[in-house]
Amino acid sequence: MNVEITRLASGLTVVTQNMPHLESVALGVWIKSGSRNETVDEHGIAHLLEHMAFKGTARRSARDIAEEIENVGGELNAATSTETTSYYARVLKDHVPLAIDILADILTESAFDEEELQREKHVILQEIGAANDTPDDLVFDRFSETAYRGQTIGRPILGTPETVQSFTPDQIRGYLSRNYTTDRMFVVAAGAVDHDTLVRQVEERFALLPTKPSAPPVFEAARYLGGEVRETRDLMDTQLLLGFEGKAYHMRDFYCSQILANILGGGMSSRLFQEVREHRGLCYSVYAFHWGFSDTGVFGIHAATGGEDLPELVPVILDELRKSSDVIEQQEIDRARAQIRAQLLMGQESPAARAGQIARQMILYGRIIPNVEMMERLAGITTSRLTDLAGRLFFDTVPTLSAIGPVEKLAPLSDITAALSSPHIRTQKATG
Repeated sequence: MNVEITRLASGLTVVTQNMPHLESVALGVWIKSGSRNETVDEHGIAHLLEHMAFKGTARRSARDIAEEIENVGGELNAATSTETTSYYARVLKDHVPLAIDILADILTESAFDEEELQREKHVILQEIGAANDTPDDLVFDRFSETAYRGQTIGRPILGTPETVQSFTPDQIRGYLSRNYTTDRMFVVAAGAVDHDTLVRQVEERFALLPTKPSAPPVFEAARYLGGEVRETRDLMDTQLLLGFEGKAYHMRDFYCSQILANILGGGMSSRLFQEVREHRGLCYSVYAFHWGFSDTGVFGIHAATGGEDLPELVPVILDELRKSSDVIEQQEIDRARAQIRAQLLMGQESPAARAGQIARQMILYGRIIPNVEMMERLAGITTSRLTDLAGRLFFDTVPTLSAIGPVEKLAPLSDITAALSSPHIRTQKATG
């Protein structure tokens, strides 16, 4: 694997993977900072900063930024998550210097003009409104707010209308100077890129980045609490999310949890899809997932179904959770492992996906995880480890229930918890 890593004297890390058969390069700057690094008074500022970075610098207007990258056929974008923020570009190999120049410009010399700030606040208020009108997204926000009540990790990344409208340019600069420092930043490129050349370009253009934070970064330890939230809306379907505390990235059971999520609801051959949709026809969409964070995780099952089907759907899901703690077949592990391996290798054929994968591994582990090592970790997962994990995940923790739509027939969380604590969950076909 031809990945090269250089740590500059400033503390900034540059990582590249040369993919010589390509004519393009995907490159970006990943910061080990996201919405979780906000203070109580900064809810939504990480996302606002990501927007404002594109709204003009000392040398470029917002229009200049857009036109310069698109004049060469390139793309420029950014994303804010709970624990990271990224700014990235995709250009032909001849235009890497331009992409580096623009990325450095928006991260070191953003103007944070008051007029632009007011316009962008209005844009984000519309984004918040759109999110509130999208129940299949909102159910996840409500889940996090309930599972991690009163904590930064549980807050929606977008913020609230009140907090977004309150921010000033100085507050944005304060968040930036505290979190966008070289020891927390990674410049990553994949594609037709020369490592030494990129290192020189980065060293020159990112010289203005602060090497030490103006104040220690904020990071509150996560406390999973569980609970329930339900919101009655006049919708065709109920958006249902049932979840449990999962495993952090560095925990032994992290990869085991990924396999278990795949077996339960990772594809058309998964247990939930086959039982809930194919056999019983209870919903169009059902799947399981496992998200890892630095010190906690979430294991969840999401389904969308008509309100009249809830009394049958929930017991079926609970029954599948119980079954997973009793029996896992070896062929199910083999299939899940094959799917994860395929996703891993297919992703490495895309320079953008590969750059993102490298950045995540550097942020999480401080090194690149070779494919062989990844598969060795998956190979060590046995049927007994999976059934033991399922028992601990689903029956030894407090569940979290989030539901939006016609929820009148949804059982209360106390009933679901009681059913999960029973050693003999049984599913009965609902009668008309």
